[in-house]
Amino acid sequence: MTFAELLEQVRELLRSKGRVSYRALKLQFDLDEDHLEGLKDELIEAERVATDENGKVLVWRGEEINREKDKPGKSEEGLASRVQSLESERPGGTSTVQTLDSSRQTLDAAAERRQLTVMFCDLVGSTALSEQLDPEELREVVSLYQETCTTVIQRYAGHVAQHLGDGLLVYFSYPVAHEDDAQRAVRAG
Repeated sequence: MTFAELLEQVRELLRSKGRVSYRALKLQFDLDEDHLEGLKDELIEAERVATDENGKVLVWRGEEINREKDKPGKSEEGLASRVQSLESERPGGTSTVQTLDSSRQTLDAAAERRQLTVMFCDLVGSTALSEQLDPEELREVVSLYQETCTTVIQRYAGHVAQHLGDGLLVYFSYPVAHEDDAQRAVRAG
């Protein structure tokens, strides 16, 4: 089984159960420490769909945008429908929005509207590179590129929304807004 297949199976298990201990993952998938650390890096740091709890449990926190990325070409539609539902729920200045943990929370509607800076990073010359390298080597190069980009993006408080082939879709002002998010995006770029 490839690491990508393993990652997908663990992601689905975590999504369905909500919480899984690292010991259970090791036993169920016959993982060594290196594979477990790779899964943690990908799910917690790169994709940001899970969190670590006391170094023993992996907890699903899958954000709305991350659920949409599994449906090719649907992420823009999902975001647009979410914005429309938020706008329709704003009767008199406040809205009640369902949060990820299924609790209800009243928010100031003005706080929901904000500027979003979107950046797309792409590996230049990847087509030519794919003709020169073995597929496994290319995957390793692209993976290292994405890890390096993610490190820089996180330094400027950006959020990697999707890995798209050899590119990354990045949001600034999401999930936390800053006064200088456009400048942060330029610096990260």
